Amino acid sequence: MKLKHVITAFLFVIISSAFVSSNKSMHTFVSNYENVLGTSLELKIKAANQADAVVAEERVLNEIDRLDHILSTYKTDSEFSKWMANGNKATKISSELFEVLKQFEAYKNLTGGALDASAEVISKVWKKAATENRLPSHTELQNAVKQVKQQHYTLNEQDGTATRLDNAPLALNSFAKSYIINKAVEQAIMSPGIENAIVNIGGDIVIKGNQSENIAIVDPKADAENNAPLTTVNVANMALATSGNYRRGFSVKGKWYSHIVDPRNGEPVSEIISATVIAPDASEAGALATAFNVLSVDEIAKLAAKRKDLAYLLVTKTGLTIKSDNWDKYEVKTAKAATIDLANNKADKLWNTKFELLVNLEIANIESTDGRRARRPFVAVWVEDAAKTPVRNLAIWYNKPRWLPDLKSWNRSNGEEFKKGAEGQLSSTSSATRGPGKYSLVWDGKDDRGKLVKAGTYTVYIEVAREHGTYQMVSKEMKFAGSAQKAELTPNTELASASLEYRKIAGTKK
Repeated sequence: MKLKHVITAFLFVIISSAFVSSNKSMHTFVSNYENVLGTSLELKIKAANQADAVVAEERVLNEIDRLDHILSTYKTDSEFSKWMANGNKATKISSELFEVLKQFEAYKNLTGGALDASAEVISKVWKKAATENRLPSHTELQNAVKQVKQQHYTLNEQDGTATRLDNAPLALNSFAKSYIINKAVEQAIMSPGIENAIVNIGGDIVIKGNQSENIAIVDPKADAENNAPLTTVNVANMALATSGNYRRGFSVKGKWYSHIVDPRNGEPVSEIISATVIAPDASEAGALATAFNVLSVDEIAKLAAKRKDLAYLLVTKTGLTIKSDNWDKYEVKTAKAATIDLANNKADKLWNTKFELLVNLEIANIESTDGRRARRPFVAVWVEDAAKTPVRNLAIWYNKPRWLPDLKSWNRSNGEEFKKGAEGQLSSTSSATRGPGKYSLVWDGKDDRGKLVKAGTYTVYIEVAREHGTYQMVSKEMKFAGSAQKAELTPNTELASASLEYRKIAGTKK
């Protein structure tokens, strides 16, 4: 069985040896963590040896923790939370908090109010109404928007103080994550022996050093980890951020509403479902990616018109993609996937192409016994037919090929063939932020060569092995013959939950 299609179909597989530079003494070391700033962290560090990479990694993690303790909206003991609770008096604050508050005011002016720290006022109104399964009243929204349009704090450059002017709830979520990522990658690149560093937290990415990176942009209408990307870009010494409404939001009376609200009118955004921005500065990329979900296409074009170093890609609710004039200089041209030819086949005996299998899994939040962050475990998800022959790999997550044998069952069935096809540089991935440890994969009924399998009975395997931890395996046999069904798998030490759903693909005709 040849597995060359795993490379293009699976965006999350990580192979350290794939990033070796022309200088054979330099290698890229890869680490993955969950529950970092409320999402997942991928770190790639190019260094001569693992010792230098470990030092740089520690500096990155320490900087993330330091800044999170300053800027977190969710931690009650963060500097931001303490300032919020300190009343309406001048308070000396750190340079980092001062800088972020100042940037919020700048982006508020730049975007005409589309980005505002006090948008949390409106979000709280919608969240409360959603818990009661109702829409906010006109009066509720009108009052919220009126409060948002007030000035909420003043900054004194001379003495570095900030003074709250009212009790409006504020949140720094729009781009504080990007701000932290930029500071963290600077710590890595300044570490001895480091030539290149890439920090990816929840799809917001910064690349610094002597090497570019391929970044796959998730299709908001098909956002499983192994779906084909919307497009791929190649970026060096830049930042990239994606914001969208397809992973987070709330439902009221069966209708989905975005978690991103327009501070100017109080309504959840709906016209643009995904915005990706490439910019020299991480804070700017993060801020504008959020704002571009709010602004109209014309407003976005006008704002970006004078910036040659700014590029963007928008996806509207109808699926239309809109690119800035300079987007093409970053875009990587890829061959289109081959179409399925059902001619001369008895289609009723093949996989029903109107159906797909959705695999949901949540990696358990494991606390390290030594107080350090616990790395994401190695995971393999694959499908075997009734004869126990592997037909499709959906996910193989690891950081070094020498650890593949830890995935014992997968390695016995797939290891040697996989290694033959595991060549070439693999992308990082940018998407709207999702919850930590929560992943979705899909199987479209094709084998690893891209051909449809026969309808019938197959077994889905999920294998998890943690370095210095436990080994777990779950599997489920299901019949795939065009009749929808669901199955819950038994959780274990490494998997908080896992489920399978054989379902009709949305939008397909009967």
